[in-house]
Amino acid sequence: MTPTPGTPPTGPGRPRRPGRRLGVAAVAALLLAAVPAGAAVSADAATPKSATGPQGQKLTVSATTGLDPAGAKIRVTGEGYGTTSGIYVALCKDNGANRVPSPCLGGADMSGGSKNSQWIVPKGDPYEGELALPFGPGGTFDVEIEIRSEGDGLDCADVPCSVVTRADHRASGDRTQDVRIPVTFAGQEPGEPGGEGVDVPAGTVSYKPVADFTSAGKPLDLLLHPDSKKLYVGADNIPDTADTDERGLYVLNPEDGKAESRITDAPGSTGALRASAAARISGPLPGDGVVYNYPLRGVGSAKAGDTAATGVWLAGSTITDIAPGTAPGTVLVAQGAKLSEIERATGTATRSLTLPGGTQFAADHARGAVWFSDFAAGKLHRVDLASFAITASFDLPGTDSIAGFTEVDPASGAVWVGVNRSVLVFDATGKPVKTLVGKDLARDAAFDAAGGRAFVAWQDGGDLSDPANDNNGTLTVYDSTDFTPAAKDLSLPGNQTQLGAASLAVEPGGATVFVTSPAEGKITRLTRQVSPLVTQAPADRSVRAGEEVALTARAEGTPEPSVRWQVSTDGSQTWRELDGATEPVLTFTAKSAQDGYRYRAEFRNDVGTTRTAPVTLTVTEATGGDTGGGNGGSGDTTTGGAATGGDGSTGGDSDGDGSDGGTSTGASGSSGGSGSSAGSSGSTVGGGSVGGNTGAGTTSGGSLAATGITVISVTLFAAALLGGGLLIHRRARRRTSGLA
Repeated sequence: MTPTPGTPPTGPGRPRRPGRRLGVAAVAALLLAAVPAGAAVSADAATPKSATGPQGQKLTVSATTGLDPAGAKIRVTGEGYGTTSGIYVALCKDNGANRVPSPCLGGADMSGGSKNSQWIVPKGDPYEGELALPFGPGGTFDVEIEIRSEGDGLDCADVPCSVVTRADHRASGDRTQDVRIPVTFAGQEPGEPGGEGVDVPAGTVSYKPVADFTSAGKPLDLLLHPDSKKLYVGADNIPDTADTDERGLYVLNPEDGKAESRITDAPGSTGALRASAAARISGPLPGDGVVYNYPLRGVGSAKAGDTAATGVWLAGSTITDIAPGTAPGTVLVAQGAKLSEIERATGTATRSLTLPGGTQFAADHARGAVWFSDFAAGKLHRVDLASFAITASFDLPGTDSIAGFTEVDPASGAVWVGVNRSVLVFDATGKPVKTLVGKDLARDAAFDAAGGRAFVAWQDGGDLSDPANDNNGTLTVYDSTDFTPAAKDLSLPGNQTQLGAASLAVEPGGATVFVTSPAEGKITRLTRQVSPLVTQAPADRSVRAGEEVALTARAEGTPEPSVRWQVSTDGSQTWRELDGATEPVLTFTAKSAQDGYRYRAEFRNDVGTTRTAPVTLTVTEATGGDTGGGNGGSGDTTTGGAATGGDGSTGGDSDGDGSDGGTSTGASGSSGGSGSSAGSSGSTVGGGSVGGNTGAGTTSGGSLAATGITVISVTLFAAALLGGGLLIHRRARRRTSGLA
């Protein structure tokens, strides 16, 4: 749940804290430090992003792109964190793997009003309550922090920034809690999106067969239950297994295809149970189970664990199609050209209509219509569900050959009719809008309404004496709005129509697709793959020698793409990979010899390789150390190990800006100031001082937010918290007063 502004998050294990306290954000701001790489950032920028930590922790941020630079509240949740140590949550500059994320947003606010960071601790921890929130069950947390693009020495318009977690000050060297998720603000230039696809275009979508399920006889129809997530399969016998009766309704685990149960018997014409195939699945029952048609005139229902179906046997001719009715407990049934609405409990027809011809239909309950296909006459009839009368008829061109399917896109109401080697698409009013032509026979269609995708299964004719046949079917995917291809065509070897029509089931979101092959007695599970698509690319940089350079490139793809940074020293004629440069952020100290070098990131996954556009690094000579010690050694982002800061008499490094980190060893206490004990060890507060040429630098180094506020060392802070109570609060206020 999202907390009310100005109040801490609440929920299981998150009691309300007293209003007068030392702020959690203040503590985190004083002590937060290095965050190396997280992993497995999710692919869709329009949704919350998640990352996985080294011990399987999951960090999720509610919004990561287009954030308001002036300020945005984001929800940060986690699970699987260690409950034996505390963590900090904050927004920091992302300096790449194994580099301190510094500076970070949030000053030393001792009033408890800051919400820029949060401190999470195990239940029963001494700091729980006034200073920190406790973990929930299973190492979970749910907090809200307020972030902005600039402040406290941080400017996310110029540097890459991430929301991070890491172990708190009591285990500052523990990297097992480190996870990070990149964020960007509105107006930031992400660089050239897309990137250059090397073998396939960037962002190419394809589907990969990952498993064949052979545990459900000869599969005739599929339904992935929206509630139970079970895969229901209507099946018949496989012709070459006469000694085994495989007919029935199967319930499969959609992940591994194992049969959880099988319903073999259903009431026949006399009401007695008999072994029956499951020909067509009408639709799901609430919670679990399906309604289905079993030969010849049976309408039954069953769910996982049932030993037999309940059902009724209809009078009249063979059922040729079935769909949910207009009321609970009813179904729409086609018996050739006769359309009826049937009560499932009794088999009684509440209303009927005989059409000019046809055998199959699709129901669009959202728009009150049934679309009835008469392939022999080349007509598509619209039946109004309220009046149960034909309201319009349309031509079906090219229907003098093999009939395929009739399906309705639930999102738009468009009607897709498979005819021979084509799919005819009509809008919700019956107007023809598109004809899709394939190389095989159009046999079934399914839709992912949320993703705006239509999936079509095409089967080979199976007659190898026909030059048009090769015994292989095809899966195609289309944008259901403009009908353009939305994925690479996938060959389905051996999927031919001699022993039955293929059918489809699509997982919501389209990440997984199931397609049947009756001739082979199998269901193939397919998963979506996406070649890397660059979402953030570096831009040309101009720096002085000795300055730190941070180039950022990010890409999305499935599977998660890896990255390799490459450099060219000859104007892009040749490229070589940089050793160890396998993180989204490439950080290094510029040298004069690198002037004119070009850099790019190359992303790879199983689908393809994509590169960012090359960028040029311009390096100018440093201006010299005329400013004395400047800021001294920063001791944070370039080496991770802070020394003692620059000596004012020598100027620190070559340009006096202290950018080489803890490489200088200026005399302690000189005009440049010295790094503190915390800084000299490369700890959470870094090294270096705020002093320049005045010799008045403090002894504590920079805070998390680099605000210039003096902070106490980790050791003193821990001891004071344990023994000082409110006295710490008051003393802290006195220490911060008057400081910029």
